[in-house]
Formats: sequence, C-alpha cells, structure tokens
Amino acid sequence: MSSSRHVFFLIAAACLAMILVALYMQHGMGLTPCYLCIVQRVFVISTGVIALLAFVHNPGILGIRIYGALTALSAMAGSGFSIRQLWLQSLPEDQVPACGPPADYLLDSFSLSESLPLLLRGDGNCAKVEWSLFGVSIAGWVLMAFAVLALSALWQLWRPRRAGP
Repeated sequence: MSSSRHVFFLIAAACLAMILVALYMQHGMGLTPCYLCIVQRVFVISTGVIALLAFVHNPGILGIRIYGALTALSAMAGSGFSIRQLWLQSLPEDQVPACGPPADYLLDSFSLSESLPLLLRGDGNCAKVEWSLFGVSIAGWVLMAFAVLALSALWQLWRPRRAGP
C-alpha cells in the first residue's frame, strides 16, 4: 500500500498536469478562459499546493488527516464552480446571462471587493462551450478531476499511512 505521502504527491502532480493542460489550451489552442475557468484554476492550484505541502511536510497521522481535509475542501469548492459553469452551459439560449467585460478590465477598473462577486457568479461567456471531448465540456472534465482529487484526499482521513521518518 502506498503511504499518504505518495498519495499527496500524486494529487499535487495531477494538479500540476491540469494547470499545464489549461495553459496549453489557452496559449496553444487559443481558448480564452472565462471567469469561472479562472476561479477553477485557482482551486486547482490551491488543491495542489496543499497536497504539495503535505508531501514535503510528511506529517504524522493527525497532520495527514488535517491536510487531507484541507485538500478535499479545496477540491470540493472548485467542483462547486465547475457545477455552476455546467449549469450555465445547460441553460436555454434566452436564459443565459449577458456577457460581461474581460476579467483583466474588471480587476483594473474596480476594487477586488467589487469585481469578485462578478467573477464568482460567471456570465454569458461561461455558458459557451468552446471545446469538448466525447461530448463533455472542459467544465465537465474539471468536475470529474475535482471529484477524483477530493476522493483521494478524503481517503487520507480514513486510511492515513505514515511514510516513515
């Protein structure tokens, strides 16, 4: 059986792979991320950083459980934004919210407290499906990845295994 340290390493590596794929899709394929895509990236990064800290720290059983809970919470929060985007994508065209200004304009023109609610809610840009694989949009794939990450982290609550000194 793998130690919890190895599981946390795999979670961090999966998060790194997800961010690299997202950057390739943005810069290599020319897909522009919407507000909710950016928020999901933040949660992928936070999930990966927490898991990486657990890997480096190599804590005892209590620490493994704490890191597992924090990693799972981060992944579950990110999945909430994936679900929101999938809901927006499922709306009939006449119910899709209007498209807003680009995120960089919002952040440059307004304070973070004014622009954050708009970023977290999403807009019409988040309802567009620009790419899919096997009929599943990017948000759907990210939701599946968050589910695997959260389940892997939750497993650490029930099966913590110390790697050794």
